[in-house]
Amino acid sequence: MDRVGLTSGGPGRAPSVQHRWWVLALLSLAQFMVILDVTVVNVALPVIADQLGLDRAGLTWVVTAYTLCFGGLMLLGGRLADTFGRRRLFLAGLVVFTGASLVSGLAADAGMLIVARAAQGVGAAMLSPSALSIVTTTFHGPDRNKALGVWAALGGAGAAIGVVLGGLFTAGPGWRWVFFINVPTVVLVAVVLPMLLPGGAAERRGRVDAPGALLATGGMAALIYGLVRAGDAGWGDRLTLAGLVVGVVLLAVFLGVERRVGNPLVPLRALTRRPVVAGNLVMLVASGLLLSNFFLGSQYLQHVLRFDPLSTGLLFLPVALVIGLGTHVGVRIVGRFGGRPAAVAGFALAAAGALMLSELPGAGNPWLTLAPGMAVSGLGLGAAFVTATTTAMAHVEPADAGITAGLINSGHEVGASLGIAFVSTLAAASLGAAAGRIPGVDGFSTAFTGAAVAAVVMLVVAAWLVPAGRPPAAAGPVFAH
Repeated sequence: MDRVGLTSGGPGRAPSVQHRWWVLALLSLAQFMVILDVTVVNVALPVIADQLGLDRAGLTWVVTAYTLCFGGLMLLGGRLADTFGRRRLFLAGLVVFTGASLVSGLAADAGMLIVARAAQGVGAAMLSPSALSIVTTTFHGPDRNKALGVWAALGGAGAAIGVVLGGLFTAGPGWRWVFFINVPTVVLVAVVLPMLLPGGAAERRGRVDAPGALLATGGMAALIYGLVRAGDAGWGDRLTLAGLVVGVVLLAVFLGVERRVGNPLVPLRALTRRPVVAGNLVMLVASGLLLSNFFLGSQYLQHVLRFDPLSTGLLFLPVALVIGLGTHVGVRIVGRFGGRPAAVAGFALAAAGALMLSELPGAGNPWLTLAPGMAVSGLGLGAAFVTATTTAMAHVEPADAGITAGLINSGHEVGASLGIAFVSTLAAASLGAAAGRIPGVDGFSTAFTGAAVAAVVMLVVAAWLVPAGRPPAAAGPVFAH
């Protein structure tokens, strides 16, 4: 059997076309499952909350524990792949992700589930950048563009399909299968991939900036803790303020460490470039708004309107398709007019959709009340995602392409964590309703109004910060979606 020669650093025989594409299929399948787990729990959350006794804070952490560890440690995962070998770290990530998925499905209480979700995020942060590195070194020329297109398409499909599968599994064999489904899938990848992709030496040796990664992730976790606690204890609560202050301090220390360490996790030169800052900020806010919509929408449908999980998942399907349409339209706008008008239009639609959702009634047909607002918002956010990646990758030197793409992907997950924590706090009046009592809609109205304000603020910032003009044709592939 011919083996793939371009692997985790060591040169070898040129891979056959057939086996290269099989490698891509396996890597993309693993990435699909990783992205799937960002959204697949949203529809299952109300049922999980009922069975495990999760309060509003627990609900929030079930989602954010995964996205925070995934996004916060992704850059470290990329560095570790270079240091210890891409194939080796990818397989190690699969082991961690599989084990954590199994524990998540077997969770007997809230604490066990949240810790397991965090471990899932750690595994995802190990395998995702390693897999992308293998793809970019295995394919060259036109084939690389095709491979990256497949990679991006499946990643985006994972987020959209997640909400539907979450409903199917929760309504069928039970919410635990939302996590169990990962196990046979990633085991298949772990068994077959080594047959096609032999190991190789690491490409780079040197110290890994683990302190930087821990400071950044710890800082974000502290901020999220402060945000989540504020919904129950208020903004003046000592622990709320402590969480927010500790988060800011840790992030400030992180920046200081990055300035002094020899091999920084995030080279500060990347953060001084306007396109990189603009693209990452657009990604952070767009991701937060999108995942917040799914989070709040699922809670509203199942707790207020008493929809079952399957009906909830099916209602989100056309919304996911509209997001894809927004991405397509965004590509056209960016290519013809540039990133700034695409971002402004995208966040204008996101704000309009959120305002529509702020008027959700306590009863009624969600196809006429919830779905239109989510579709309008999703259309705009799809365009915003395109703006984020093309803006950040514009004018990037080849040596910085990897770190810039990594920042964009990290911003996607961290933005989801912050966004859900933010709206969860605003919607506390509805999400914290006593078991068995139908919650009111005041909390949802407040949360969607807050989302609309965030979109308007980002609209103004994007109109000033996103560079004018069309990006160069070689601005880079879209990795995050």
